[in-house]
Amino acid sequence: MINNYFKTAWRSIRRNKTQALINIIGLTMSFTVLGLIVLYVLDEYSYDRFYTNANRIVRVVQHTKWNGNELHQATTSAPFAPELKKMFPEVEDAVRIDLEGGGVISYKEQKFKQDDIIFADPSLIRIFSYDFLYGNPGTALSDPQSIVISESLAGKLFGTASRALMETIYFNGQQPARVTGVIRDVPANTHLRFSAVRPFPEAVQDGWQNFHYYTYLLLRKGTLRPGLEKKLPGFAAATIQQRMRVNDYKIELQPLTSIHLHSALDYELSQNSNSNRVYLLIVIAALVLAVAVINYLNLTTAGSVTRTREIAIRKVVGSAKRDIVALFVAESVLVTGVAVLLAFLAVQLSLPWFSRFVERELSFGGPGLLPATGAIFIFIVVIGCLSGLYPALLLLRLKTAPALKGKVTVKTEGLYLRRIFVIFQFTVAGVLIPASVIIFRQLQYVLQADLGFDKEQVLTFHIDEMKVRGQLPGLKNRLLQYPVIEAVAVAGNPIGNNDLGGLSYRFETPGGGFSTATTAAQELMIDAAYLPAMDIRLLSGRNFSDSIRSDQYGAALINETLMRKLGWKDAIGKKMQFSIDDSGHTAERTIVGVVKDFHTYSLQHPVTSLVMVMPPATAMEDNLYVRVAKGKEREALAHIAKVYREFDPANVTSYHFLRDNFSRQYATEEKQEKMALLFTGVAVLIAGLGLFGLVSIMAVQRTREIGVRKVLGAGVAGIVRLFSAEFLKLIGIAVLIAIPLTWWGMHRWLEGFAYRITIPWWMFLCTGSFIIIVALLTVSIRALRAARANPVAALRNE
Repeated sequence: MINNYFKTAWRSIRRNKTQALINIIGLTMSFTVLGLIVLYVLDEYSYDRFYTNANRIVRVVQHTKWNGNELHQATTSAPFAPELKKMFPEVEDAVRIDLEGGGVISYKEQKFKQDDIIFADPSLIRIFSYDFLYGNPGTALSDPQSIVISESLAGKLFGTASRALMETIYFNGQQPARVTGVIRDVPANTHLRFSAVRPFPEAVQDGWQNFHYYTYLLLRKGTLRPGLEKKLPGFAAATIQQRMRVNDYKIELQPLTSIHLHSALDYELSQNSNSNRVYLLIVIAALVLAVAVINYLNLTTAGSVTRTREIAIRKVVGSAKRDIVALFVAESVLVTGVAVLLAFLAVQLSLPWFSRFVERELSFGGPGLLPATGAIFIFIVVIGCLSGLYPALLLLRLKTAPALKGKVTVKTEGLYLRRIFVIFQFTVAGVLIPASVIIFRQLQYVLQADLGFDKEQVLTFHIDEMKVRGQLPGLKNRLLQYPVIEAVAVAGNPIGNNDLGGLSYRFETPGGGFSTATTAAQELMIDAAYLPAMDIRLLSGRNFSDSIRSDQYGAALINETLMRKLGWKDAIGKKMQFSIDDSGHTAERTIVGVVKDFHTYSLQHPVTSLVMVMPPATAMEDNLYVRVAKGKEREALAHIAKVYREFDPANVTSYHFLRDNFSRQYATEEKQEKMALLFTGVAVLIAGLGLFGLVSIMAVQRTREIGVRKVLGAGVAGIVRLFSAEFLKLIGIAVLIAIPLTWWGMHRWLEGFAYRITIPWWMFLCTGSFIIIVALLTVSIRALRAARANPVAALRNE
């Protein structure tokens, strides 16, 4: 019996090729979008879940507010890990991680730079389950001069991982490290990625207020994280709060598996994603699928009018209601099954491109393949049954005798529902189109916005060799002798990476002395050439000077945001005080200049208080900024490499353009914009296909009416208007619904940027006009064909 249903369904599909083709194309596109998004979303939710103890690992982070300042940091200080382990029996183990373990690696004749190396306590191996290929996990990090490397780094150094064990490599030419373990490469779906780990070179002596480390805890089995968190205020009050002298302070324990999607703190280990963006993709996938399924329902119910006689005959010859329902469900399952198979092929073919686009290794393989296959089968059955059930039930309500004479039509409620479906489809298009445009405009705004300095044509690179840092005046002079090098400056950090450090300062008060409350500010070490090289405007006072020796230790520049925050009209000559250790020792500097605000972070962050000082030692002069002539980048890079080799023969430094530092911070939003634009195009195309199919069915159903109108003198334009009027009303309603939805949703999205565009009213006007024009063209193409048909032939057929 089931076989017979599918044979009959196949014959029906062949008789209605255009309708079936539109349905299959629409469903195929929507299933392809759904498949790609599901693979991406599953990858997002897989982060850090592969660790054996993933559900027991937490990261310690801190939040504090004082005197108008706020800190929300993923980093902590050195004492956190040992003290938490000692004081709370719920903590089975703890580990500290420092990102500064990399540098220039040398082995025999090889020499290259490797930045993704960390320092960590030996407990890292016990807490995180890394797969050791060679070496003993229990003792791999017990020697201060040991190192555990990844399989890829072992291949890069020694040709093969099997040769790596007990070999000695050197960092920066002088720090030996013996390979005591080789692990499989850390999977990409973790926020904690590294190519090697080294034990801390000596016992960490940093105090409570030096927030350089990431702290992770392994909780004992059965420990409830919220219960432990309730005990932490007492711990904080007895330790770090005493040093910081703040009242509003909180320690948070972040579950390891929530970090990637739910954490956006300062100094994150890697660029995390955002759960709201993932939810947005899920909503887009659901909307695209809904548009395709609605297309199917619309076309099937509209086309079912031509099948009233067929259903009546089946009822006369004895077909039961369940048989007619089964026939329609079989047709729907068959169409859905074909669409799923085509979508599966489309996903397979597009997956390499999509993986490169989202910068992930996505695949169908893995332990989830069998459940996914079962889910696809259930999906076909569910979508097929739902899509086929409604038109079958609608036709079963028709009376048999009038149906045999072809004198009945589908009930009014069916027409109303079809109109609601059309409104829904174009409401989706009316939301997605302006949303994509707004996202695009916002990204263009942040990429092209004035940052308060000239970021173009500036490249930066890190100076690894200490001896080169001691020869910076000679290096700068050699570079400036070449005409395409316009300026050279030194700083302690490259800006635009969203990772500048900061300090708490006490500033001079009108009555003398210093304020009791501290003020937090970013700190950037620069030399006297930095402001002119970066084209940063000085508002008052003077710049640093190499000829004034006291500037190196006693002078400071601040930005106008800090000056406003302090309530000063003139900051020149004011003094500032800061702690230099946990024992209460302080140092002072005098403010000699105020600079116009400029962005050190991306535009997701507001400009904050900034203090600039000269590096107190050559060891801190580790980042060179070089401005090159426009159009001469290749020539300048070749000259820089040549000159740098004179000072550092290995020349393993990598160069980065400053504009790229800022652009990287918008990479996730940029991918989101491209994905939204792509999937919006799919949704509009599916809606357009459905509209074309509806008009085609209407043309067939109203053949006699069109013939009569033409005989009575109706022109082609009048008949096109006849078809267009109803649809244009429905699409107009859809646009009116879409406008407030888009305005609300995009305002929420733009709140994630400290600096953002305003949404212009004309954007909605243009979007509505575009949708109406597309719909009008779609309707007109099919209506023109019907209007030009021979009316005599139409009347004869009737």
